[in-house]
Amino acid sequence: MAQSKSNKRDVSGWLILNKPYDMTSTQAVGKVRWLFGAKKAGHAGTLDPLATGILPIALGEATKTVSAIQDGEKLYRFAIKWGEETTTDDTEGEVVERSNMRPDAEAIRAMLPAFTGEVMQTPPAFSAIKVDGERAYDLARAGEEVILAARPVYIASLTLLEHSGDISRLEMTCEKGTYVRALARDLARALGTRGHVVELHRAAVGPFTDLKAITIEELEAAADRDALLLPIAAGLGEFPELRMSADQAAAIRHGNPVLLVGANAPIAIDLAWASLAGVPVAMGRVEFGQFKPQRVFV
Repeated sequence: MAQSKSNKRDVSGWLILNKPYDMTSTQAVGKVRWLFGAKKAGHAGTLDPLATGILPIALGEATKTVSAIQDGEKLYRFAIKWGEETTTDDTEGEVVERSNMRPDAEAIRAMLPAFTGEVMQTPPAFSAIKVDGERAYDLARAGEEVILAARPVYIASLTLLEHSGDISRLEMTCEKGTYVRALARDLARALGTRGHVVELHRAAVGPFTDLKAITIEELEAAADRDALLLPIAAGLGEFPELRMSADQAAAIRHGNPVLLVGANAPIAIDLAWASLAGVPVAMGRVEFGQFKPQRVFV
C-alpha cells in the first residue's frame, strides 16, 4: 500500500544496503524509503540490476552529501567468462561474438598493467549515459544503434584473484565513471578473445564497505530500523572537518561565510565540512581563509 504524504517523516542518515541481485537501484531506494517512511531519499552511485553489493542510500539531510560520496573510490569484485561477448557485456544480453581462445593466468596478469591508471574506455551501449536527452540503454533496447565516445577513466588497481579455464575473478579499485562491463570487454579483446561479466559485486563506495552493509531482509525484520542508520558525518570522513563555535555555526546556517582563525587555519580547500560538537553544519569550500557554505544541514 502506498504511503500518503502526511505519513512521511523527516529522518536523516545513511543506510548502507547490500543490494540484491535483479533489483534496480531505483527500486532499492524506493523500498528503503517506504520502509523508513522517509520524505526524501537518494542513492550514491547506480549499481546494475544484475550486480550485488554496496548501494549507499541517503535519507533526508544526508541526500545533500550524495554528490560527494559518488565521487569517492569504488571497489569491485567480478568474474569474467571468456569466449563470448554479449550485447550488454554481461549475462543479460545476447551473445554476438565467440572465440575459442582462453587466456591463461600468466597472460591475464601480464595484460593488467595496460588497464591500470588513466585509460580510455568506451561505455557499454546498455548504460545510463544520456544521448540527446535519452538514456543509452533505452535507445539500445529500442533497437537503435548507440555510439558512445571513449572517455578517460582512472583505475587505481586491478588484480587477478582466481583463474580456472573459462572463468577469471578479479578485483578493481577505480574512480567514478568506470564501467566493469567495459573493462571486461576490452580486456578480453586485448587478450585475443571475447568476454563478458557473469558476476559483479561492489564491495565499497567511498567510506562505505561491506562491513556496514544491511540486506533488505535484515532491514524488513529489524524492530528498530532507525538504529541501522549511520549518521550524516559517516559519509564525510574523507573530507577535512572544520570545527566551529556556536556563533560561527549560527552564521553558517544562515548561509554566511565565516573567517577561520588560528595558527593552523586553512587558506583554501576545495571541499570541507563545518561541524559543531561533531554534528555537521554545512559542506562548503575554503577561499582566502573563509569557509563558504554550499550545502547547509537543517
